[in-house]
Amino acid sequence: MRGRDGTGEILRLAFPLILSHGSWMIQQIVDRVFLSWVSPEAVAAAMPAGMMNWTIVSLFTGTAGYVSAFAAQYHGANRDGEIGPVVWQGLAFSLAAGICVLPLVLLSPRIFSGIGHPPEVAALERLYFDILLFGVFPAAASSALGGFFSGLGRTSIVMAVTFASTLSNVALDYAMIFGKWGFPAMGIGGAAAATVISQCVSLAAYAGLCLPRSVRDRCGFGRGRGFKPALFGRLLRFGFPNGFHYCLETSGFTLFLVIVGRFGTTALAATNIAFNINNLAFMPMIGFGAAASIRVGQKLGEERPDLAERDTRAIFRMTFVYMALVAAGFVLLPGLFIAPYGFRSDPVRFAPVAALTADLLKFVAFYSLFDTANIVFSAAVKGAGDTRFVMWTSFGLSWGLMVLPSYIGSRSGSVSLYWMWAFATLYISALGLAFTARFLRGGWKRMRVIEPPVKAGVETEAAGIPH
Repeated sequence: MRGRDGTGEILRLAFPLILSHGSWMIQQIVDRVFLSWVSPEAVAAAMPAGMMNWTIVSLFTGTAGYVSAFAAQYHGANRDGEIGPVVWQGLAFSLAAGICVLPLVLLSPRIFSGIGHPPEVAALERLYFDILLFGVFPAAASSALGGFFSGLGRTSIVMAVTFASTLSNVALDYAMIFGKWGFPAMGIGGAAAATVISQCVSLAAYAGLCLPRSVRDRCGFGRGRGFKPALFGRLLRFGFPNGFHYCLETSGFTLFLVIVGRFGTTALAATNIAFNINNLAFMPMIGFGAAASIRVGQKLGEERPDLAERDTRAIFRMTFVYMALVAAGFVLLPGLFIAPYGFRSDPVRFAPVAALTADLLKFVAFYSLFDTANIVFSAAVKGAGDTRFVMWTSFGLSWGLMVLPSYIGSRSGSVSLYWMWAFATLYISALGLAFTARFLRGGWKRMRVIEPPVKAGVETEAAGIPH
């Protein structure tokens, strides 16, 4: 049923994305649960090292994945033949990114030995981080190709590929962490290797789906091959702030985790588990946010900003209802979410971690309601091209409300772990309010990332300018 507010169309677009991000969430949770069965040190190491890696990876996946905004606006404007060249630029960027990050392996011993975590945790962090670096290229390239299909509205393809990647990751996690099916027991190193292999599975699947002639001809893949400096520059102009936004946001939380590590292994493990459980709320919301970005891009391509606003408001309402239910579960039934992490752990060692995690989930429940506005409205304005505002707002609020207060407080010894979490809650709440205000002002309705159509053989300048 379509519905006057476009709800039917939105759900058909969003539901596969929600399942895709939920699948990625399951992958992360299984990874952390398996590692919690290995040792508290392993699960304590996985989150900081994983987030430090994601700080780097998100810069490149966010940039390459901005192909989706171009594809959505071209598709809305009925100019599918111009999408292929943008995808090639995204792949070229991904290859360069994968090569550029590998020297970081040489710096990781110094990085992790200097952040103040216990030596046994730091050694595991370094191992996990080093292996994950080899997944930068397949992750970024998959993001570009996934953005191509998302922009066309073919989100069921994204869902199918994500499912395949997740299944391979979960199976390999079990085999490589614990030494099953002929694999050696690699612990946290096995978890990282499984992640890299699953990213390669994702890339191979997307590449195969782009091979049919009908896809290549319709979207200009054949004639669009090769490096195109102007188009590459336009992708960077809008995509890099998008990637840098993710990088800044993740780096803020990574530094937050590093600072929390100074409170001891119990505090770090509880914080890691609380953030991991938060993914139950966060990842499906990202699916709704991705749907908002696509709908805004498509409707602006059609020159229907009124429908873009209508659809975004409908997505926000649906997301908020979902989030309110999950937040209630965090407060009323915290043990239900914590139990998997202690299933095969030492009960005596895990008990204080579980008790502290239950307290931290109350913070998660509160800020997640504001995170709804943060995710949906920031995604909507980014779908139009307003990526610089999102980047600078995230940077200012992250450092001003969370990172610096946490650092100063921990150095002075004047704050507790709960104060640290209060700073994080303030930051996320402020983000939600800032992006709500930006959306309501409506300036994004005049933005575009695609160039105007070429008329009478006259080439036009790159777009992204107000229309």
